[in-house]
Amino acid sequence: MADSGLGYVSFAMVTFSAVFFVVDPFAVIPMFLSITAADSPARRRATALKASIACTVTLLVFSVAGGLIFKLFGITMGAFRIAGGILLFLMALDMMRAQRSRVRTSPEEESEGVEKADAAVIPLAIPMLSGPGAIATVTVLMSKAGGSVVRVAIVIATIVLTGFLTFILLRAATVLERTLKQTGLNILNRVMGLILAAVAVQFVVGGIHDVLPQIRGE
Repeated sequence: MADSGLGYVSFAMVTFSAVFFVVDPFAVIPMFLSITAADSPARRRATALKASIACTVTLLVFSVAGGLIFKLFGITMGAFRIAGGILLFLMALDMMRAQRSRVRTSPEEESEGVEKADAAVIPLAIPMLSGPGAIATVTVLMSKAGGSVVRVAIVIATIVLTGFLTFILLRAATVLERTLKQTGLNILNRVMGLILAAVAVQFVVGGIHDVLPQIRGE
């Protein structure tokens, strides 16, 4: 993609869609309300803030260090794009079926989270918000940014913006659940899942394009 104004806008839209939809704070709202059911409004806000910050920091770390980790283990970015795309597609299917994805978290982790005194970091931030799918997404997006300072800034800004929006949505979780109800939340997840599926396919296509020269021995 050419480094032009239109190219940057397109990259920003794809980046925001991918990161925000895979973090998917709407899907976390029911679990957040369950975990903080006995908390005061002030403690609930504190939990939302802590979870959002932990999610943001986790994704920022992997967006910067992810490529180095793969080089250390000899994993090509093309292979990782394919794996990440498949992972995102599985999550997107669960979102479109309005089901909690076991890629994101397991019933055992959710049960432990309800019983913990402080569940902001685990399991809310990790793995519910910044799980394997989100980590794979920011790593692939950072690799697509290449050496472009503007694109790298877009990825970082998107992660920070997603963390901020996550805090806002979790803070308003009670109002959102009362207003949208479960049906409304499910509709949002299905729409977001459809878009995420398209992003996942694009990741796989890009990964195949990257590994084809290796397969052909070029």
